[in-house]
Amino acid sequence: MIDGSILIGQGARRSEASFRAYDPATGAVVGPAFSISGGQDVADACALAADAAGVFGSLAPAVRAAFLEAVADAIAGIGDMLIETAMAETGLPRARLEGERGRTTGQLQLFASVVRQGDWLDATLDSALPDRVPPRPALRRMNLPLGPVAVFGASNFPLAFSVAGGDTASAFAAGCPVVVKGHSAHPGTGELVARAVRKAVADCGLPEGVFSYLPGKSHELGAALVADPRIKAVGFTGSRGGGLHLVEIARKRKEPIPVYAEMSSVNPVIILPGALADRGIELAGAFSSSLTLGAGQFCTNPGTIVAVDGPALDIFVGAAADALAGVEPATMLSAGIAAAYAEGVAALDRNPAVERASTERGAGHNRCAPALFDTTAEAYGRDASIGDEVFGSAAIVVRCRDLAEVAAVAADMEGQLTATIHMDRRDMDAARTLVPLLSGKVGRLLVNGWPTGVEVTHAMVHGGPFPATSDNRSTSVGSLAIARFLRPVCFQNLPDEMLPPALQDANPWHLSRRVDGERRAVAANMPPAG
Repeated sequence: MIDGSILIGQGARRSEASFRAYDPATGAVVGPAFSISGGQDVADACALAADAAGVFGSLAPAVRAAFLEAVADAIAGIGDMLIETAMAETGLPRARLEGERGRTTGQLQLFASVVRQGDWLDATLDSALPDRVPPRPALRRMNLPLGPVAVFGASNFPLAFSVAGGDTASAFAAGCPVVVKGHSAHPGTGELVARAVRKAVADCGLPEGVFSYLPGKSHELGAALVADPRIKAVGFTGSRGGGLHLVEIARKRKEPIPVYAEMSSVNPVIILPGALADRGIELAGAFSSSLTLGAGQFCTNPGTIVAVDGPALDIFVGAAADALAGVEPATMLSAGIAAAYAEGVAALDRNPAVERASTERGAGHNRCAPALFDTTAEAYGRDASIGDEVFGSAAIVVRCRDLAEVAAVAADMEGQLTATIHMDRRDMDAARTLVPLLSGKVGRLLVNGWPTGVEVTHAMVHGGPFPATSDNRSTSVGSLAIARFLRPVCFQNLPDEMLPPALQDANPWHLSRRVDGERRAVAANMPPAG
């Protein structure tokens, strides 16, 4: 059921002010009028979240894992209504959204397995040494949840980075209640998922403040949520301007809090001479497919190609332009995103240091016609605007005089989510030089692949130095994402019965723990007496 309500805990309310959703392909209104959350709604949701934090944060791992699985089951249980609603609100095709639904439920199930395993608690016990001079007290440490987390739904992933996406899943896994600010471009999709999460909260008998959902489209709503003193961390995926605005609000609070914002990235692809000579046409086709996937509306879109100038690069650019000419313009997620893409492309067209390599053509209503541009390394270094992200199927080829200039271009780049090297065996020496340089610039470094397609695994890092993210110590994808919402706490000389279960001698949660510096399995977990 979608009725446009504000969902605070297990309650629902409406506001006089409202907004509508639109089909980006046609401009037609989709669904009912959606309530706009206000300051009192934010305060009520945050108060409930704060009330729930103690109980939710102290649940046994098995109980919280079961809740995460219940959320996944409830989302799957929405059925085809979820896919059809998301198709109408985003213009994305069925296959893409069905795959994204699978990723969303898969993330929740991954974090359930992580929670059950218990390593995220990092339970560590150092025994007392009363005979040492000076004596050492009994010290026990574990990770505890930060508290309520504000999550902002993303425009480009209405499921996997939205209401019950990676930020929400990892916050739940850490034991943090979540207050979601839904994205205004797909509010019906958001409400369906929010109701599924609420159902899981009720079915598992958890405090209602574990989850709330605030629809709305104003910047003031997001600002009020981040500024609320009961919020202890923020998860955000979106524009650089939006992310930095939230960072500034969080910084100015009486109690500053971390904002984990994934922002902008052009994901440079360096094609070394051997690979360019041997596989230029093949690479051009693969590049075109990666660039235009989902109308280029992926944060890992390959927006910059860097290579040594010459006939091999000419062949690559020509083949890429031909491939892009055969790609039908695709509907973008919203009128705002389409307008921003058109302006970004127009700015490059106006720049005298940039040449268009692809054919100009009309796109149609809110559609993205792929665009490929060409410039020199000198111009790229002189004019920073040439390297700005254009969110959509646009990319620029940077022509370098030699490999030294390739390295110089890479060294001058901002932080990125990804960088890619395409190489053959004869490029090995050049690649060895680039790997340490690029490792300092990115969260994920690829060889002979394309950055679109982010696996949800234990080893994945979806983050990177600023401005790719606001905190380069973190990832928003993969099991390590749970670490964003945890903090270590040491307990000194507490009686055993006063300790959290993870640190008690009997180890009632059956965790693998580090005892006096040694990792011990469950069967050998008792600390030395005394």
